[in-house]
Amino acid sequence: MCDILCITNRSLCKEDFLTRTKKIASAKPKGVILREKDLTEKEYKDLAAKVIEICNRYNTPCILHNFTKVALELKHPYIHLPLHILDNVSAEDRRKFKVLGASCHSVDDAVKAEKLGCTYITAGHIFDTDCKKGLPGRGLDFLKNVCESVKIPVYAIGGISSESIKAVKSAGAKGACVMSGVMMCEDVEEYLGEFK
Repeated sequence: MCDILCITNRSLCKEDFLTRTKKIASAKPKGVILREKDLTEKEYKDLAAKVIEICNRYNTPCILHNFTKVALELKHPYIHLPLHILDNVSAEDRRKFKVLGASCHSVDDAVKAEKLGCTYITAGHIFDTDCKKGLPGRGLDFLKNVCESVKIPVYAIGGISSESIKAVKSAGAKGACVMSGVMMCEDVEEYLGEFK
């Protein structure tokens, strides 16, 4: 298992989404974050049930995103939330999650996420990326500062490649997140293998 969290994006997928999900789960990343922001809560719940089943088959953690209520209804103990949503989740509900992640964009965000009980955070965006067109990456010094500010694992996000993963880990990150690369590559196993 490599220290890569794979983030889904159906709009980038060049094949059937569930087929691509099987390929990702079978390649054994650290986890699959089901981040499909265009779906309604009901649509997301329907998709989440299928993706959880696929990930369970390959023993790869599926981390739900954004919809706390869906995760609680499905009794799924892994979730990743934008910090402003996490901030509004009750302490009682936060404790129901075995894995609780948050997206952080500053040292203050990271410290707050840790205080709110996160078991890991993502920090970014580190490098320039098409996902954030026109916004320059925050860089490795930013990542280092975030990593030094918390005791929980930090996963870098934003423009991370197999060429930059070593620098990302040298800055203190546990690993990294990938989205467009894993959704669009020809061979998922080979692509993720390059990060080891």
